[in-house]
Amino acid sequence: MISTKNNMETLNIFLASPRGFCAGVERAVLIVKKTLEKYGSPVYVRHEIVHNQHVVNELKNLGTIFVKELEDIEDTSRPVIFSAHGVSKKVIGDAQFKNLTYIDATCPLVSKVHREAEQLNKQGYFIFLIGHKNHPEVVGTMGQLDSGSIQLIQTKDDVVNYKFSPDTKYAYITQTTLSVDDTKEIIDTLKNKISNIKAPIKEDICYATTNRQNAVKLIAPKCDLFLVIGSPNSSNSQRLVEVAKNSGCANSLLLHPEMPFPTEQIINSKNIGLSSGASAPEVLMKETLEKIKLLRTVNIEEIISTVENVSFKLPSSLQ
Repeated sequence: MISTKNNMETLNIFLASPRGFCAGVERAVLIVKKTLEKYGSPVYVRHEIVHNQHVVNELKNLGTIFVKELEDIEDTSRPVIFSAHGVSKKVIGDAQFKNLTYIDATCPLVSKVHREAEQLNKQGYFIFLIGHKNHPEVVGTMGQLDSGSIQLIQTKDDVVNYKFSPDTKYAYITQTTLSVDDTKEIIDTLKNKISNIKAPIKEDICYATTNRQNAVKLIAPKCDLFLVIGSPNSSNSQRLVEVAKNSGCANSLLLHPEMPFPTEQIINSKNIGLSSGASAPEVLMKETLEKIKLLRTVNIEEIISTVENVSFKLPSSLQ
């Protein structure tokens, strides 16, 4: 192994674009900051506003208190914000019962899935939700309906083993942050079982998830190391790692503060791909690039798969 930077070949870095914050995350973070401006500190947020510790710590420093449940709020005169992942109807009902001032930062694309579930339920459909158990978005979506009206599907085996009724109308919806390819496999299995299953009018997997995965697919075949910046509890970040592996870069890692920086792997690489999850701020990408530059002389090429220009309005109370 060559151990000095000056003697090494130039390291090629392929930088995925789009990457990092999506419009839903930008909106959620801005909601917290605008709420602090309007009401002063502290303000409460139920669960992490988005799945990134850097963002959470920044908001804590501004006067935000993060709680697991509404029962953990010590000063009920202060406003509480619901995270971008969405909440069940019970949580909203509890907030109203407690007479809390609450602001909903649910991503509009998640809210779309909630409305979709309600409409399908009213039309008499039994709903399959394709998603990951215990993810906050899944908990919130399933919490829009009575438990007997919706079933979580995590794998195609769940579909194969399910006891279907010939007298039941079926429909499916999906978590917004899934792998497009993995979801397709489950959907194809559902359609093989029930040819007339009702699909969403418009794809549930969000534009940002799709765009970030497509950018990774372009880069991964060129790389002997792929790094995705994001948190372990971020579904979309984990899916980017999976997509990189499935697209030709077996050595793909989720880069987060709890793991050692992969110095040796970077030193031994010729081509590295870099992306970041939809809840990871760009400052973390800049910090990562600076760390790599201390180890290697680099040539950075940004690979742009598409240009995003999506933005979501703030709640009327904060405009």
